[in-house]
Amino acid sequence: MKLGLIAGNGRFPFLLLDAARAQGFPVVVAAIREETDAEIDQRAAADPLISVHWLSLGELSILIETFHKEGVQKAVMAGQVKHKQIFSSIRPDWRLAKLLLNLRSRNTDMLLGAVAKVLGDEGIELISSTQFLEPLLAQEGVLTKRAPDPDECKNIEYGLGVARTVAGFDIGQTVVVAAQACVAVEAMEGTDATIERAGRLMESLGGDASTLDRRLTVVKVAKPNQDMRFDVPVIGVATIETMIRAGASCLSIEAGRTLLFDRDSLLERASQAGIAIVAAPRLYRKAQSLSV
Repeated sequence: MKLGLIAGNGRFPFLLLDAARAQGFPVVVAAIREETDAEIDQRAAADPLISVHWLSLGELSILIETFHKEGVQKAVMAGQVKHKQIFSSIRPDWRLAKLLLNLRSRNTDMLLGAVAKVLGDEGIELISSTQFLEPLLAQEGVLTKRAPDPDECKNIEYGLGVARTVAGFDIGQTVVVAAQACVAVEAMEGTDATIERAGRLMESLGGDASTLDRRLTVVKVAKPNQDMRFDVPVIGVATIETMIRAGASCLSIEAGRTLLFDRDSLLERASQAGIAIVAAPRLYRKAQSLSV
């Protein structure tokens, strides 16, 4: 069976490509010109069982035609496609334009769910990307050498309530908290940009003494009814580097529903920087009770 891979940006498509090939699947990559790293062509050149077809983000019909010609009946989405692209200068083809016109709203779940339905109607089943990447899902507990301290635990508990509410409306999946106050909420810009914005805001307050603890805690959650076929929460080394620049000292993610890329490097870098990372269960209990 050939596997179709709809590749967005970042390292996610490459990790999934390697995992699928390790399991013996030939892979047909639909590479998005506006998003996919050109390195994907090098992978195809080195492996005759990988083929790459470049298309624009708006070319849903070409995607379907390509998969039909290649005999693809199952496909995965891997890698982010920036939501703001919907409002860019990209011109949708007739099929995507019709889909967009019929949406009640243009949030991620609604849009990608509609694309998945169109693919399904064409005999192409969209399956969960985590089917190939189960070992990368965060396991419950404190993941770093340092556990969250009592103040950070309070931030996590507060942040989880805010983040899950925001995620329930499919606005974003990340909030940044300081002293149990919400500093930044993710929208279209993505996790790292949200953290950067929080860091700039705290920096703008100046260096004078404050009654507030200015350390930032980042809380990232899955959506309440997370569809694991797309938009799965992802954390990588770049997120840790962004936290360091922003002055964030703690990260909370959801166990079993967050992918950790380059896990060893990520955790080592976080521990070097004194950042605590905890993978919380869906029903959160205080981080002090989680074992290392």
